[in-house]
Amino acid sequence: MIDCQVRRAKPDDADALVRLRGLMLAAMGNDVGGPDAPWRAVARQWFAEQLAAPETFAAYVVDDPAVGVIAGAAGNVYVHPPGPKDLSALRGHLYNVSTEPDFRRRGLARACVVALLDWFRDETAVGQVELHASDDGIDLYRALGFIEANYPTMRFRLS
Repeated sequence: MIDCQVRRAKPDDADALVRLRGLMLAAMGNDVGGPDAPWRAVARQWFAEQLAAPETFAAYVVDDPAVGVIAGAAGNVYVHPPGPKDLSALRGHLYNVSTEPDFRRRGLARACVVALLDWFRDETAVGQVELHASDDGIDLYRALGFIEANYPTMRFRLS
């Protein structure tokens, strides 16, 4: 890991979070379109709204003086019914973990994820944190103590 300063994202970081999301989605094999792709404007608005709700959303980023934001991770708190292994009514969802290609494999994403996990632990009542791991990220998450769930994620699209 290189020496880096992780900071909590501010409202004016919404554009950077969208850019990092595009990098992440493209690395996962998605066609993200160009800079004018409609999803980017919707995502920019969404991140701006989330950044205005610091009790239920946090993103941590790393800046490079010449480039700007080069890595980040985001997460939110959501309501979930308690169960026998988790009595809390809140869960965390970790997502949007991404690093600019020229800065990868230096521990920047890890530093952002650790900062986010600290936020979940220290500033929320979340009982557990969930994520969807890419092939590139799974070793990082395992090293941080994440385990595979017993049940696969499934999805049904309504639109």
